[in-house]
Amino acid sequence: MKKIILSIDGMTCSACSNGLEKYLNKQAGINNASVNLVMANATIEYDDKILNQAKIEEFVKQAGFKSLGEFKEIKIENKSRKEKIKFIIFTFLAIVLMYVSMGQMAGLPSLEIIDPHKNSLNYAAVLLILTIAFMAYGFDILKNGYKNLIHKTPNMDTLVGIGVISSFLYSLFGMYMIIQGNHSYTMNLYFESAAIVIYFIKLGRYIDGISKDKTKEAISKLVKITPETAVIKRDGIEKEVTLDEVQKGDIVISKPGEKIAVDGEVITGKAHLDESFITGESKPVTKDVGDKVIAGSMNYDGYIEYRAEKIGKESTISEIVKLVVEASNTKAPIAKVADKVSGYFVPAVIIIAILTFIVYLIGGSGFNEALSTFVTILVVACPCSLGLATPLAIVVSEGLCASNNILVKKSEILENAQKVNTIVFDKTGTLTYGKLKISEVLNFSNIADKELLQLVGSIESKASHPIGNAFTDYLEENKMKILEVENFENVAGLGIVANIENEQYIIGNAKILDKYNIENTHIEEERKLAEKGNSIVYIAKANEIIAIVGVNDIVREDAKSVIDYFNKHQIETIMLTGDNKETAEKIAKEIGITKVISNVLPSEKANVVKKLKAENKFVMMCGDGINDSPALASSDIGVSVNSGTDIAMDSSEVILTRNNLNSIVNLINISKKTIRNIKQNLFWAFFYNCLMIPIAMGILKPIQISINPMIASIAMVFSSITVILNASRLRNVKIVNLK
Repeated sequence: MKKIILSIDGMTCSACSNGLEKYLNKQAGINNASVNLVMANATIEYDDKILNQAKIEEFVKQAGFKSLGEFKEIKIENKSRKEKIKFIIFTFLAIVLMYVSMGQMAGLPSLEIIDPHKNSLNYAAVLLILTIAFMAYGFDILKNGYKNLIHKTPNMDTLVGIGVISSFLYSLFGMYMIIQGNHSYTMNLYFESAAIVIYFIKLGRYIDGISKDKTKEAISKLVKITPETAVIKRDGIEKEVTLDEVQKGDIVISKPGEKIAVDGEVITGKAHLDESFITGESKPVTKDVGDKVIAGSMNYDGYIEYRAEKIGKESTISEIVKLVVEASNTKAPIAKVADKVSGYFVPAVIIIAILTFIVYLIGGSGFNEALSTFVTILVVACPCSLGLATPLAIVVSEGLCASNNILVKKSEILENAQKVNTIVFDKTGTLTYGKLKISEVLNFSNIADKELLQLVGSIESKASHPIGNAFTDYLEENKMKILEVENFENVAGLGIVANIENEQYIIGNAKILDKYNIENTHIEEERKLAEKGNSIVYIAKANEIIAIVGVNDIVREDAKSVIDYFNKHQIETIMLTGDNKETAEKIAKEIGITKVISNVLPSEKANVVKKLKAENKFVMMCGDGINDSPALASSDIGVSVNSGTDIAMDSSEVILTRNNLNSIVNLINISKKTIRNIKQNLFWAFFYNCLMIPIAMGILKPIQISINPMIASIAMVFSSITVILNASRLRNVKIVNLK
């Protein structure tokens, strides 16, 4: 299976996106298709043995839309000067049209040459000319409406198109009758209705477009983090190139005040880089030879040369943008309600309008009133507000999360996070910084402490566990060389085994001693070290314990306040760790966690999570994304706190690129506000249509409440604007920063 994201042109409302989505999902070879109205794209999973991009784009065309090729970037389509001038001109023409057609009714002075009573033909001709101008202005609406009707995916444009064409054709007939001398038709012309409906639809689209662009701004800012050009060195010559020209393996130069162009590894020089946009760390990070650099980082003070490793779509920033875009293309369960209703909405409205038209004729109301009611029903119905209710709120929230270093892989997370009642935390690297230091060494051998730590550090250099970093950091700080290591083996959840100078060393927690049948005669020493808050590392050689090392970690500064927040809001917090009981309970007590599950292997962590879920708890698991992968995958929501730059490799649904526990609080709060906002949007969209369609049908005429096509078009625009403005309020969600 392959996945592709295509940019789609021609979608104007939810009926469009739903119709295209249904059509694509019916095609052989397409496993799943999800269409996003706000982002104007489609994410398609397909069997590459059956289909290719060209065939999929042909399906899009058959459905009545146009593929603009593979989605590459989020485009903010700022309204051009030409488009603004055109809109201003038609606003002026709309005022003129309304003055000509309705000025006399309002008691306004009018020119005798176009007076409907004295020069009815001139009056009709002026309305016709102005209406033709508006028909040209809204030709895209009429074209899309016809196209989608032909392809059996009727949308809002179809409703408007049928109504406008009906009004226009009947008005042409009326004008013909005026030419024939029947001036009674002068007051039964609907040219202005057709024109003003188009104008207000265009007004709504104009406002809608501005709002959609604003919802994408936070995401698009990520793209702008990287510079547009880079300086590379080829054959000893420096050359400035665009980012597209940088190739893997190129030597890229970065000077003070410049941004890192692509992900890579430093090969020459030293500098302090600002990586706060990705890590949230406000202090500059020192980068030396062998260190990794991330595209978009700011070089403060040094000259470095680095080898390009990840370019284009492979870069960290590109991965983030891709994740955010894909997340916005997934469907939250609540969205399915609106999608299902929208799919039946347009055909139902057309049927209601036709039946009402027939009832009016049979009831003797006259053709003019029947036609006016028919057009009013078509125009007042608003599938757009219904379709925007969920995706607009989701995209706004996705952008809010992205701008606050919370990457959500699926939009359903924004619906489900507010259900969380149990949060399980890994200890090392999650509740603590994972920056461990050697605090105490109990040496039972005849090897000097420094030599012993050099042996352990050399073996740990082959591993990647945070505890091992304490030993490798010791080597670096003391400028000690790494010894040659042979037969290295990682024993998952227990430790590591390796040979140095033909001697086998076993390093790990107490459980590794059982695996290799080594008697533990130092339980009391372990207990005393653990009471001081140390993580314990046993070192054995020739089936005998030769040392115990205590390694200390630092609790995150926001850990206590975040745990207090969850306790206050009746969300249960649990520490789940592979560390020993004494160390785990000491840290748990310090930050306010009352339930601790310790001495647990990575595979056992997943079983603990499953057990909690079996107790009908909605579980969020927070871990480092590596050792905690099984537990993250087993939880209802997996959150990776220490993501580093391997974003695409994470097994979690949520990645916190800023290693800050506050982000978990913010995710839950954003989720609560998003769901509340979506429910409000759906209520107003349903309420509007349930109220306005019966009024348009004339059900309330007995109590003197009725509307015409022009009022209907204004009401329809107002409905969409209400939903847009309500969704936009999500941008103002307060981001907490507990300390």
